[in-house]
Amino acid sequence: MNKLAYYIWHPLIWLISWLPFPALYVISDFLFYPVSIFGYRKKIILANLAKAFPDKSNEWHKDVLRKFYRHFCDLFVETIKLQHIPDKEIFKRITFSNTEIIDHATEDGKDVIAILGHYGNWEWVPAINMHIKAGSYSVYRPLKNRWFDRYMLDLRTRFGSKNVTMKKTLRLVAGLRKENKRFILGLIADQSPAKSEIQYWTNFLTQKTPILTGPEKIAKMVNGPVVYLKVSKPKRGHYHISIIPFEKEPAQTDENEITDWHVRQLEKSIIERPDLWLWSHKRWKYQSEFSKMKTTHA
Repeated sequence: MNKLAYYIWHPLIWLISWLPFPALYVISDFLFYPVSIFGYRKKIILANLAKAFPDKSNEWHKDVLRKFYRHFCDLFVETIKLQHIPDKEIFKRITFSNTEIIDHATEDGKDVIAILGHYGNWEWVPAINMHIKAGSYSVYRPLKNRWFDRYMLDLRTRFGSKNVTMKKTLRLVAGLRKENKRFILGLIADQSPAKSEIQYWTNFLTQKTPILTGPEKIAKMVNGPVVYLKVSKPKRGHYHISIIPFEKEPAQTDENEITDWHVRQLEKSIIERPDLWLWSHKRWKYQSEFSKMKTTHA
């Protein structure tokens, strides 16, 4: 069934990927109406917004919901476009500042850990590979549909970046370091960890939130510079990535210091422009576990 769904949808997606951006945004504008009318994950999104911004009105939450739907539809067509977007076009549509931080580090024999969230257009971020000297790798979670997973991997490696699953990340890092190959490793760190893997809670958007600690552990393992990729969207179809450095050596930091730092960076971006974050997932589904933990340790 998964294979059938892929072969039904893939020819259409392939054709759409050849369209110029003005035509893609006509499709996005059209998609906005069924997404909005049928209320794609509306209850989850509004519940998340109410938790994150309890002082804002219901009308404000609904306005962010509408803006999120518009951005989400743009993100959909922009991701499809990756299959056939010319290098010249992607250079124009996603720009980077402070890439010299990465180049200087790798030239000095250090590896770089880059952390970001599901904010803006994270699927275009691997284009950074065309702006830096070292090889870039992205950590990802495989999709359940292996056919669409293969399709997404093709898109994500479009600009020379390579992908690795979380389970194989440590092996990859160890192998690259053994071969003395410098790298930048990108990790999206705002997913909710599995219940059995929760190790750390912190305040995020007014809520006690379990946070993945893998990025910090890898950073301390390689003891290379940590950077946060701050995404902004100056106008439709255009993104800018500011590379923000963490000012300490990972080995010299307290436990969870790096984790708290990148959480605060993402939080600032969301407060500045909330509609660009991926609100459609149950980010706070394990809050009852925190309450149980408090009761157990009381």
